[in-house]
Amino acid sequence: MHRPTVLKDFSPPTLRSAVKANWAEYYTHLGSAPGSELSVGPHVSWCLTGVPDAFLNVVFRTRLPSTDADELIHATLAHFRDRQVERCTWWAEAESVCPNLGAHLTAHDLKFSEGGTAMAADLTALPAEVPHPAGLTIQQVQDEGALRSWVQVMRRGFGLPDRGEERLHELFATLGWTGRLQSYLASLNGRPVGTAQVFLGAGVAGVYQVTCLPDVRGQGIGAAITLAPLCEARHKGYYISILQASHLGHPVYRRLGFRDYGKLNVYLWRNETEPPDVHSDGA
Repeated sequence: MHRPTVLKDFSPPTLRSAVKANWAEYYTHLGSAPGSELSVGPHVSWCLTGVPDAFLNVVFRTRLPSTDADELIHATLAHFRDRQVERCTWWAEAESVCPNLGAHLTAHDLKFSEGGTAMAADLTALPAEVPHPAGLTIQQVQDEGALRSWVQVMRRGFGLPDRGEERLHELFATLGWTGRLQSYLASLNGRPVGTAQVFLGAGVAGVYQVTCLPDVRGQGIGAAITLAPLCEARHKGYYISILQASHLGHPVYRRLGFRDYGKLNVYLWRNETEPPDVHSDGA
């Protein structure tokens, strides 16, 4: 079996590149699922999952040329409208020769949003444990029942609409619960309350979909559900973890040993013909 290359270089330029590379591989993986759509092109690469959430329909790589930028943006958004995409995120960490990329995007009704902070951590320096409530248990999702609970908590934690739950379940059920993408579920006294994912790609362990139900936040559950998959990634031989930190999650990740590697340039687009649901800050 081929063993993936594991990144051991902790220099800031390498870590910044690893953040972007892991994101790109994560969304490429989601785009490979039945019912999703993936386009990897020379100028724009994107993933559409069919879930009504801006962060699960993503333009994850932009290499717009100095000419024809507006035509390429227009064509991309026109396809999204044809596919009845309700909202999407356009990552503008551009590897592009197009000047003023942000101005081009806003001209097409995308709204700038400081999408959080790129962070990375040394997995060899993780804390052994973090304070958490008595009665908290964390399990890796490995069967249909656990996945159903995971999807329900993830949807509610991020404030996604009810109508997206079945597609969300289908997406992660078809990707399975072994291999590069693994999901974790936290339960408090038997009640499912928190979620996280880890994706192994680009030589690092990327953390995604960290959230808790609103009524249990502030008790250390977010830190505990983040630490568990990181310990597993370390056990598998990984040295570095990356993530995108929201304003709410940032202090939690700092306490786990993550450090900042730059703010993110994110543009949000909403199909004006669709209802205005949004992905809330659920970390």
